[in-house]
Amino acid sequence: MAAAEPARPRRASSHAAGDGEGQARERPGRAPRRRSGKAGAAVAMRAAAQQLAELLGRLPDSVSSLKPTEDGWEAHVEVVELERIPDTTSVMASYRVALDEDGELISYERTRRYTRGMIDRPT
Repeated sequence: MAAAEPARPRRASSHAAGDGEGQARERPGRAPRRRSGKAGAAVAMRAAAQQLAELLGRLPDSVSSLKPTEDGWEAHVEVVELERIPDTTSVMASYRVALDEDGELISYERTRRYTRGMIDRPT
């Protein structure tokens, strides 16, 4: 039986090595750009939550929707405005957040307040 060949070290691709053109560079307080110049959905979602948290001083609970627009992205971010016990009675707020194509927050607006335990009912 022949001895197994030693494993060759793998070469890192240009994207993994960090010298690739397509890799996003970290910019403090700003969402990284994709090659096309428009932030991707996951990046936009994180940027909406992060930047809204900075403005409100409260951590977002979730991002309930995200959609592309002509100018960038629009997200709805859920935030706990008043914590109560039990937590199903905590006061929540839904904010509409507009981001430009670089992932920068350009506007936000509180659109709704409700208790966490409230179930949406058909209108």
